[in-house]
Amino acid sequence: MKIVAQIKQPIETEMERFEKKFSNSMTSKVALLNRITHYIVNRKGKQMRPMFVFLVSKMVSEGVVNERTYRGASVIELIHTATLVHDDVVDDSNRRRGFFSINALWKNKIAVLVGDYLLSKGLLLSIDNGDFDLLKIISVAVREMSEGELLQIEKARRLDITEDIYYEIIRQKTATLIAACCAMGARSVDASDEEVERMRLFGEYIGMAFQIKDDLFDYGDTQIGKPTGIDIKEQKMTLPLIYALNHCTKEEKKWVINSVKNHNKDKKRVKEVIAFVKKTGGLEYATKQMKQYQEKALKLLNTYPQSTYKDSLELMVNYVIDRKK
Repeated sequence: MKIVAQIKQPIETEMERFEKKFSNSMTSKVALLNRITHYIVNRKGKQMRPMFVFLVSKMVSEGVVNERTYRGASVIELIHTATLVHDDVVDDSNRRRGFFSINALWKNKIAVLVGDYLLSKGLLLSIDNGDFDLLKIISVAVREMSEGELLQIEKARRLDITEDIYYEIIRQKTATLIAACCAMGARSVDASDEEVERMRLFGEYIGMAFQIKDDLFDYGDTQIGKPTGIDIKEQKMTLPLIYALNHCTKEEKKWVINSVKNHNKDKKRVKEVIAFVKKTGGLEYATKQMKQYQEKALKLLNTYPQSTYKDSLELMVNYVIDRKK
C-alpha cells in the first residue's frame, strides 16, 4: 500500500465526506466561477492539510470528529487553494501539479479574482457558523504567510539572510499553515488551550522539516517536479547555501554572491554553486537541522496514548523527511 493511502486509512470515511462538503463550499451562481472551481477540485493534490485536521482531531479526542472539524478542514483547504492560485500569478507560473495553472488558462485578472473568491468563501464558512475560534487560527496563518513571502522578497534583493531570518521566513511561509491545520483539528473538538498549542507546535515542527526537505531537493539529482538549481536561479537563500556562505573564505563568499546575483541564468555557473555548497557541507548541515525538527515533532506525539491516528501522524512526520518529491 502506498504511504499516503496508509496515512489516510483511519480517516478514509471522513476524507470522502470532506471532499463532498469541500466541493459544495465552492459553489457559486456564476457559471464561469463554477467551471474554474470544478477544474480546481478535479486536480487536487494529496490533501495533506485536511488529513492533518482529521488525524489530530481524532487523536486528541479518542476518535471523535464533528461538523466543526469538517468546516475547519474546508476553511483550511479553501484558503490554501486561494494562496496557491495567487502564488501562481505572483510567480508567473503556468503549471501547478503537472496541470495548467488558473492564470495560464484564464489569465491573471480572473485568477486573482478567483483567489479572492475562495478566500472570502473560507472566511464566510467560519463566520456563518459562528466558528470564530477557528477563524482566528486561520486568519493568523494568512497574515503570517503574507509577511513571510514579503520578508523573503525583501531579503532576496540584498542576499543578506542569516540562518535565524531563514527559519523565520520558512516558519511563516510554510510551517504556519500546517501548524494552523493541527491547531484547528484540536480546537474543533474543544481541546484545552494547552493541547491546541501543543498541536500547533507539532504542526510547526513538521512544516519546518518539510520546507528544509524542499530546499534540499534543489541540490538533488532526482526528478522532483522542479529542476535542480531553481532556488539559485530565483535568488532564494536556502539553508544549504546560507551554511556554505558562513563557512567559506571571503573570496569564495564574494564569488557565490556574485554568481547568485548576476549569473543565476548561467547553467554552468549554477552547477558550480551547487557543487560548492555540497563540498562545503551545506547539505549535511541542512539534513541534520531537518532531522532535529522531525525529532521534536515525534517527541510531542509521544505524549499521546497509542492509536491508529497517532500511528498515521507518525507516518506523516517520517514521510515528510523520506519523500522523493
